[in-house]
Amino acid sequence: MKPKIVILTGAGISAESGISTFRDSGGLWEGYDINEVATPEGWAKNRELVLDFYNQRRKNVRESKPNMAHLALKKLEEKFNVVIITQNIDNLHERAGSTNIIHLHGEIMKARSGFDEHLLYDLGDKDIAIGNKCEKGSQLRPHVVWFGEAVPMMDKAVAEASEADILIVIGTSMVVYPAAGLAHYVPYYIPKYIIDPNIPEGLNQQNLTKIAKKAGEGVPELVEKLLENLGI
Repeated sequence: MKPKIVILTGAGISAESGISTFRDSGGLWEGYDINEVATPEGWAKNRELVLDFYNQRRKNVRESKPNMAHLALKKLEEKFNVVIITQNIDNLHERAGSTNIIHLHGEIMKARSGFDEHLLYDLGDKDIAIGNKCEKGSQLRPHVVWFGEAVPMMDKAVAEASEADILIVIGTSMVVYPAAGLAHYVPYYIPKYIIDPNIPEGLNQQNLTKIAKKAGEGVPELVEKLLENLGI
């Protein structure tokens, strides 16, 4: 049986592909107030604004490409059972070839029914417009988890984390949820790695290796090390 690697990825890995993030911008995301475009209240107030915002983000994703970190994670699947738990809503892991991905915060390249969250639609090259409806007659919305909404994939992520033989955290902090929460569920004795240029001071967990580098540099290096340790 292949050893199981659970990988948690955050905004840092996608940023190197040119996908913008909002956490360092004072509550603004490319000039938008996140309360206006990333909450149920914002959706109720101005659906056209929300749809325009995500249509622009979707265009950004289409124009971006997987970077060396995404491609390196795919390489791990040759010898490990790899589960990627991502906080990112882009599809760069899929486009890099990874096959087992849990999207905690949804997927921007899909739309979903405003009436039934289980009715999902692949958008491909299309955008969502006012008047686009599901078969039940409800306006389509982005398939993303907004602030204030539940994270439906969290239970599945916890179950996977609890079975990990190795944990790798990339481009996100182990002191901010959900990363911090998932770290509590992995066996305490397994090897853990965090790859990020800004690792918080005072982060101390058993068997934790800190790699203070950007994902594009640190991930390929770690992948080669893990494969070497298997004698590959």
